[in-house]
Amino acid sequence: MAEEKKRKTSPAEFVNQVRSETSKIVWPTREETIRTAIFVFIMMVILSVFFLGVDALFSAVVQWLLSLA
Repeated sequence: MAEEKKRKTSPAEFVNQVRSETSKIVWPTREETIRTAIFVFIMMVILSVFFLGVDALFSAVVQWLLSLA
């Protein structure tokens, strides 16, 4: 029964806290955003090719196993 009572925040205080927190955000530069997008695209292509190869390998193994039956 030793619950702490949580103090309710007024709407004005909430807005002030939100403004305070949003002022701490450091947004990336345009160059950083473009570089990250290019990196994500390259990784997506590499992983797509990798999973295509794994899928083709498993498909070939399953087809071979089914041909034995």
